[in-house]
Amino acid sequence: MKRDVSEKNMLQVKQKKKVYDKKNRFLIIINVLGSAGPIRFVVNGDDLVGTVIETALKTYAREGRLPVLGFDVDKFVLYPANAASDALDPRETIGSRGGRNFVLCKNQQVQAQMTEGRPDAMKIAHKASGWKAWLNKSLSFKVSTH
Repeated sequence: MKRDVSEKNMLQVKQKKKVYDKKNRFLIIINVLGSAGPIRFVVNGDDLVGTVIETALKTYAREGRLPVLGFDVDKFVLYPANAASDALDPRETIGSRGGRNFVLCKNQQVQAQMTEGRPDAMKIAHKASGWKAWLNKSLSFKVSTH
């Protein structure tokens, strides 16, 4: 009799944990610049942004998408799709801002290092092809650059 009661209590605790875990999970949509469509996968709200970027890069590669991005998490930043804020810090949790739609693009510092040997005209043309320019063209409205 006592054993049945304790087993029921343990079962209730396990069920409550499962319900709690499910409440903390949500679907995110990540658009990758230059890719045909978004990447969708489920994350925990307390997952770090760096981990989400790593998962997005692995999913992108597994699906065989082009252009090939690689796997170096430090070369990429994740922006909220509403374009109202700066890039997410890789050490913060993905659920901290409440967004579900994101844009993944190459880190501006990495792009600046890649353009050091190019002429100035190339630097200006390359700078205009950022995610804000793409968003402006796609949605035909102006996104402020601060």
